[in-house]
Amino acid sequence: MTSPGTIYLVGSGPGEADLLTLRAARLIENAEIIVHDGLVDPSILAMAPPDAELICVAKKRARHTLPQEDINQLLIREALKGRDVVRLKGGDPLIFGRGGEEAEDARAAGVPVEIVPGVSAANGAAAAAQIALTHREASSIVSFVAGQCKGLSDQDWSGLAGKGRTLVIYMGVKTAPQIAEKLMADGLAPDVPVAVIENAARPSMRVLRGLLAGLPDLVEAEKIKSPALIIIGDVTARDDVSLSQLAVEAAQ
Repeated sequence: MTSPGTIYLVGSGPGEADLLTLRAARLIENAEIIVHDGLVDPSILAMAPPDAELICVAKKRARHTLPQEDINQLLIREALKGRDVVRLKGGDPLIFGRGGEEAEDARAAGVPVEIVPGVSAANGAAAAAQIALTHREASSIVSFVAGQCKGLSDQDWSGLAGKGRTLVIYMGVKTAPQIAEKLMADGLAPDVPVAVIENAARPSMRVLRGLLAGLPDLVEAEKIKSPALIIIGDVTARDDVSLSQLAVEAAQ
């Protein structure tokens, strides 16, 4: 019998190829088959060998190329043929990347798994926008939540944001009105500062700032689209220097 190949769950980071880990880059450069998400930057896919098989399993709100269960079975099926499979995900595989589900199914099928961490979307976006998720004078706790999840209104988000805390919301653009309403209903002040980072760590990145109560209007007025992260907390308002001014100063 053919020994199964290994499934590598690889984080591609939040943007272009220079944010990859060395381990991730080496796996991509030697890959036989890559199963990738839609948010993986083209510069990263361009690193694959010319004869590598690239399979896109992009997910968008309410529209998936393949259901998650089918993706899991695809990975297992290819690995059972004796092929090493690079499963390439945006950000980090274990932070809202469903890497845990894929790893569990693979192990249950007797397929070896290796997880290669990536720079998470939260870390990458915050760094690109020069927002410190923790700060001795502003925040000692960071929470990550998904803004597109079932039963959002029934969840208890009280205590996730507020004084001394930073809240990072993934996949929250479409549900920004419900998110703002929920946080305020759970006790967060309407004037808590927020930042929305669109296309983080890419040339087209935008950083929009405002207050929690105005979050829905900000998203609508600026026509913000995914991929975008919402950061809520005092850390988003600590600097009064715009990104363009920082760039000028850095060049001097």
